[in-house]
Amino acid sequence: MSYLFTSESVSEGHPDKICDQISDAVLDAMLAQDPMSRVACEAFVTTGLVLVGGEITTKAYVELQDLVRSVIRGIGYTKAEYKFDADSCSVISTIHQQSPEIAMGVNKGGAGDQGMMFGYACRETPEYMPMPIIFAHKLVKRLAEIRKGPQNGLMPYLRPDGKSQVTVEYEGRRPKRIHTIVISTQHDGNVSQKRIKEDIIRHVVKKVIPKQMLDSKTVYHVNPTGSFEIGGPHGDSGLTGRKIIVDTYGGRAPHGGGSFSGKDPSKVDRSAAYAARHIAKNIVAAGLADECLIQVAYAIGVVKPVSLSVNTFGTGKLPDVALARIIQRTKEIDMTPRGIIERLNLRRPIYRKTAAYGHFGRNEKEFTWEKLDLVKTLLKAV
Repeated sequence: MSYLFTSESVSEGHPDKICDQISDAVLDAMLAQDPMSRVACEAFVTTGLVLVGGEITTKAYVELQDLVRSVIRGIGYTKAEYKFDADSCSVISTIHQQSPEIAMGVNKGGAGDQGMMFGYACRETPEYMPMPIIFAHKLVKRLAEIRKGPQNGLMPYLRPDGKSQVTVEYEGRRPKRIHTIVISTQHDGNVSQKRIKEDIIRHVVKKVIPKQMLDSKTVYHVNPTGSFEIGGPHGDSGLTGRKIIVDTYGGRAPHGGGSFSGKDPSKVDRSAAYAARHIAKNIVAAGLADECLIQVAYAIGVVKPVSLSVNTFGTGKLPDVALARIIQRTKEIDMTPRGIIERLNLRRPIYRKTAAYGHFGRNEKEFTWEKLDLVKTLLKAV
């Protein structure tokens, strides 16, 4: 059976992603000074304005003005013609302390909130991720590498904002070909759309997508509305946590609804989603399934999960309920908030990297939840 599936990604200069990076930069700055910081930091951006708010309890001191401006500068908003730049935008802070009622439950090792989280893995790519979202991330990351790196002469007209979308044609469970690629990139005004499309296909698409996945029928939509000069926070407002499907599996797996960025690891929205991905990836890597979805759920202030389930979509070498029992009974897989934090070493300033190009399928050392360090443990338990 042949069918199509599509996922999207956005560049680090997209307004929502600016906010995610600001929130996680604040978190990192707090954790660097005080690893026990409790942080729930949100950001909002629009033309000429950054608003930072949330609940933070910490012993750290951070100069928010300088930090926010450094994030914006690092992304590439450095010119007044963008109508949003690091040196001229206003930065307003409305931060206060975490609720003491929430703190009571977290202090004793309980979850910081109720909710359900999901982790997923499959065999479609070397990253154990669905192909559409991996390629979508790589396309916008390639745009940033060209814009900010030594190859910027290839496309000197690029600006920070951008989006990608990849549609893959499947035959059963197997990715067969790339059906459609959509890329929208912000640009200077002195360049033709014809040149942009030619450059995108040559310097971006063909450097990222394996040639065997492209054919004469692959459809390319580059800046499909035409000119894209007005972008970033001047073109659209941005908000932390508004790209949760981009952050996870591109729509292939369910999402509990909680965003990640700006939250310290006592918030299970983030840490338990990382732990669930860690387990799912190791189950697939161990050969126990070709595809695996983990769901875990918590109650606020309660230490142990209220539920944990496994779905291998008929590909498991054991029944799903047996895999769930193995996870619950294996001492190396402690799914309490404290156990997750310790196992994945999450009280470190590692989070700003996660705020663009996805939280999963990454091989940087900070992404401990991507390690295949449970494979032997799971096989021994089986």
